Order: sequence, then structure tokens, then C-alpha cells
Amino acid sequence: MDYQMYQSFRDQLVIAPTEGLVTVELSTLGGDPEVARMMGEDIRFHSETEPQRRFVFLGKAAIYSAGTTFMSFFARENRYLTRGTRLMIHERLLTKTIQISGPLTTCIPAFKATLNEIEASIAIQNEGFANLVHGSKVALDEVTRRAPENWYVEANEALELGLIEGIL
Repeated sequence: MDYQMYQSFRDQLVIAPTEGLVTVELSTLGGDPEVARMMGEDIRFHSETEPQRRFVFLGKAAIYSAGTTFMSFFARENRYLTRGTRLMIHERLLTKTIQISGPLTTCIPAFKATLNEIEASIAIQNEGFANLVHGSKVALDEVTRRAPENWYVEANEALELGLIEGIL
């Protein structure tokens, strides 16, 4: 999921039917979580402001990482997976080097800025996890416990857990 995909998504959203069923099909090994959130916010906005349209997610084969984030923006009753599809749920990743150089009092802000970035990213991540499990049998604590180890959920398990409405 990247900015090129987002542009294509937006272009297709503009020409999608103005009423009835609008199906968004996706297979992805992941990508930029902020792109997934932008696409998801478009789905949330249109779902709330255009009740004459029903936005449905259809995940195929692999819905990993940012794809699962995107799926979480669809109402649980509008989430479907094809047989054998796997979801992968994990924590956001950060790779960063902090270089300390200069007067001691100028070193503290660099550490605090990184800590603030980490804390804000955790809050955003947990909002996505909460969206994903809303209306399901999965507690938020379970997701936050399993996500650091890359939690893979097969379509049948996703259905049993109430993360999706059905399997096609």
C-alpha cells in the first residue's frame, strides 16, 4: 500500500456507483500504514455521509499489516475474506538512530522527541486494533499481546473470532 495505490483508489472511488453495493477488493503484503489509514478514512467518511451506498471489503489471499489496518475501517458486517485468506496483524515498526552530539541540555529534546513519536505511534496503532476488534469476540488486550509476534489469522479463524462477516 503506497501513495500510487491511494491515488488509484481515489480515482476509482469517484467513479464507483452512487448507490448500492461498492466492493473494495484487496490482496496485499502490507505497506505504508498511513496510506492505509487515509484510504480507511475515505471509507469511513463515505459510509457515514452516503447511507445509500454500502462499502464492503473483500480480502483475497493475503491481507497483511497495512491491509488489515485498512480493513478495520469497514464495519465488521461489511468485511469478507475469500477461502484460505490470511490476515496478518502486527505492531507498527520503527527504525531510527538517535545521534547525541552537543551541549547536554540540547541532548534531552532529541530523546523526548523520539519518545513522543513512539508514544503517538502506539496510540495510533491501538486505535486501529480497537477498530479491528470492535464487535468481535477478540479483546483488545489479546491483539496487543499477540501483535508483537506477527499474529496470522486464517479466514475460518477470523470468522469464528467475529473479525469478519463471512467467507466467500
